[in-house]
Amino acid sequence: MIENTLFPFSLPSVRRKKVTAAFDGGRLTSDGGVMLLGAVEKSLGVAAKLAGLIADPRNPRLITHSVADILRARMLAIACGYEDGDDLDHLRGDPGFKLACGRLPDSDVDLCSQPTISRWENQPDLRAVIRMSYAMIDLYCASYPVAPRSVTLDIDDTVDVVHGHQQLSLFNAHYDERCFLPIHVYDTATSRPVAVLLRPGTTPSGREVRGYLRRLVRRIRLHWPTTRITIRGDGHYGRPEVMAWCEANGVNYILGLPGNAVLDRLVATTADDVRVRRAEGPEPVVRDFTETNYGAKSWHCQRRVAARIEASTKGLDIRYVVTNLAGGSARWLYETLYCARGQAENLIKLHKSQLSSDRTSCRSPLANQVRLILHTGAYWLMLKLRDAIPVLQPLANAEFATLRLRLIKIAARITETATRVRIALAAAHPEAELFASLARCLQPAGP
Repeated sequence: MIENTLFPFSLPSVRRKKVTAAFDGGRLTSDGGVMLLGAVEKSLGVAAKLAGLIADPRNPRLITHSVADILRARMLAIACGYEDGDDLDHLRGDPGFKLACGRLPDSDVDLCSQPTISRWENQPDLRAVIRMSYAMIDLYCASYPVAPRSVTLDIDDTVDVVHGHQQLSLFNAHYDERCFLPIHVYDTATSRPVAVLLRPGTTPSGREVRGYLRRLVRRIRLHWPTTRITIRGDGHYGRPEVMAWCEANGVNYILGLPGNAVLDRLVATTADDVRVRRAEGPEPVVRDFTETNYGAKSWHCQRRVAARIEASTKGLDIRYVVTNLAGGSARWLYETLYCARGQAENLIKLHKSQLSSDRTSCRSPLANQVRLILHTGAYWLMLKLRDAIPVLQPLANAEFATLRLRLIKIAARITETATRVRIALAAAHPEAELFASLARCLQPAGP
């Protein structure tokens, strides 16, 4: 830091009294709530699990920062809004982050710096990255105390614009950008992330999605052999290879299906009825549902297709979904089950926009996948913190950016003495009572 910035400086006067300021407040942190995230990370053990999957060639007697410490600091920084490794150059001496990482604020050495983080983001080889990806699926399965009877997993991709020539980045004409198109999978009912996969900036093929689902479901069934799994996705995933694999392996699916002239003829009777009711009635929009059996030339059999038909002042709009579920009406399949996948887009927003998981600027795709894993770890920290908030509290359903603003960005003075560390939080903090209750709730069990 430049020495001159420590000198006092003036601010606008208030009621004729001069206002001066200086950066001489002592050992303060602006992220007092990082201690809550540190408690969450300790209970989940994310950093230790991932670190155990990465080979460490260093001499143990010369190690200052363990791999677990490095990953923990990186995930905590991401959760607090510091998405770049460069930020650790300034945060490594922050007393709040040091405490959250299990170090004393004054007497222990500082946390790792950006070059150390960058080296370890690039350290894992392909096998290690695969193991780390599987570890995140294991973390999802372990989040349930007992195996659920059924889960619905939403699969979707999102654009990740690049600003260079990173490996796997390709030009996508739909987005008119050079990008990645990573796949996200969520358990939308609980907002829990299941897996995030970096991939090229092209629409995934049926064979690619089939292979990805095969590995994902195989890993989940190691933990839950009898759980019914339903895959839900948009038209990108309504491919014959995906549907055939799901049917052969006892996996349910409900997927978007692009319309065509044959499908339109099969639902023409209902569509005509909707048009007539719209023309004769006062309602601006008339909607109805129907279903049919349909078999494309690339399919080996006929499948159940539900259609949502809507007539409005803009004309007739028909949307289709294909499923292997036998029960439920066409209305329930589309309006209740399929449309619920829209929540997955909100979860992707939390992952991508509020935790900045699109900072995939490494040249190596393996390093970028490691970054996605670390951002997913930060997602878990924020999610578990939110889940600990009582349901009746306004923040129980808040977005991560709101949680960060209300519970993490808190001024705190941290002092270390010979026998204890004292944290003095801002007295005017509006969520003081909730913060204290969360701190008690997140304490590990035991003596």
